[in-house]
Amino acid sequence: MSNPQQLRFSKEHEWLSAAEDGVATVGITEHAANALGDVVFVQLPAVGDTVTAGESCGELESTKSVSDLYAPVTGEITAVNEDVVEDPSLVNSAPFEGGWLFRVRVTDEPGDLLSADEYTAFTAG
Repeated sequence: MSNPQQLRFSKEHEWLSAAEDGVATVGITEHAANALGDVVFVQLPAVGDTVTAGESCGELESTKSVSDLYAPVTGEITAVNEDVVEDPSLVNSAPFEGGWLFRVRVTDEPGDLLSADEYTAFTAG
């Protein structure tokens, strides 16, 4: 499993793209998608909602369990991926591409986000 080098990662297994015009894309990692199993339902924050880094902002339900989705940064939701709401399996089949979850206008970013190499080491431990 390889984690894209251009992304940053939270210890709660979310990934974050570099912000373009202040807006970053968020999803869950391949590691998290594999651990969850087949995702069958996704509950995402609504456009306009404010999320806080480290706090729950949605849920992912799989055939195994229900897991909270955590915001890796603080900001305002600018878009949600309706494709993943309609077809939650995208989280499993393309976690770093079509399975992205939401976009957020970043107002604050915690200092504990990991690089791809740091995240790989974190999940290997």
